[in-house]
Amino acid sequence: MSKQLPDVQANSPEVAVGLNRVGVTGVEKLVEIDRADRRPIVLMATFDVFVDLPTWRKGADMSRNMEVIDETLEAAVDNTGYRVEDVCGDAAERLLGKHDYTDRAEVRMEAEYVTRERTPATDRPTQSTADIIASATATEDGTREEIGARVTGMTVCPCSQGMSESRARQTLNDLDVDRETINAFLDEVPQAGHSQRGHATLTLESDGSPDVDLREVIAVARDAMSAHIYNLAKRPDEDHMTYEAHSDAKFVEDCVRSLAEGVVETFPDLPADAVVRMEQSNDESIHQHNAHAERVARFGDLQAEVTGDAEGGNPEPADGVDRRTNGSGDR
Repeated sequence: MSKQLPDVQANSPEVAVGLNRVGVTGVEKLVEIDRADRRPIVLMATFDVFVDLPTWRKGADMSRNMEVIDETLEAAVDNTGYRVEDVCGDAAERLLGKHDYTDRAEVRMEAEYVTRERTPATDRPTQSTADIIASATATEDGTREEIGARVTGMTVCPCSQGMSESRARQTLNDLDVDRETINAFLDEVPQAGHSQRGHATLTLESDGSPDVDLREVIAVARDAMSAHIYNLAKRPDEDHMTYEAHSDAKFVEDCVRSLAEGVVETFPDLPADAVVRMEQSNDESIHQHNAHAERVARFGDLQAEVTGDAEGGNPEPADGVDRRTNGSGDR
């Protein structure tokens, strides 16, 4: 006869205070997403799993969180067409069923995703990586799912480039080069500016699940910066990337606005109440600080701004938190 072990977590706490999030973080699991007629996506993912805790309960059943993750991953392998964000959504809903004392369950997942591509000038096969971000929150009112990505690219500072162009223009003028030739040269040869490695983050959240292709989310994030970067780059590829970046110099704020434009153009059928989170962080090359900008908005509001249908003024954050653009200050 097995021994009945005490359920200490079900006792009352000495201090009757409820907790918003209790759970486990950093749970590493291998995730395989099956796809019809295509190779499955295999990810080494890290999960954070939380439930809320009422005032009358001492602790959560942590082992059930781990059990739910394992159950959900098994279901993902068995169902063709399962999506990354659905892993989190199903896990969050299973958590509600396992913990009868909780009203809210959250699951967050991050994983490195590898895509195949070709170098821009030499047309050689190479790979690129992006960090997949997926999450879900389940309550008795339903489940909201989020899908997105964090990618790395290159940016060039327009202010620095403007100073270089001014110097080049003055030098050519001092050499008696005519104005028409100077303008033609500077139009063809973008001048130097200090460059940064940029990190763009884009996530989309809605009731149920955003109806978007993860690869398109990654593409929008990469295109928001001055230029793509590649794991493999021969000299012609390096020249191509440098030229492209300096031909499209962008402040950190410009990158977030490019994200907004890309979302509106690429995903026009998103629900108006879908929450769009856009962040850009640049690792400065000539400063000891970095530059950062972000925006969180409902898609309907963002669409109105991008198309020019919105009234002027400061944007209101979608989640009630002041998350307005934080510019880079001194360039």
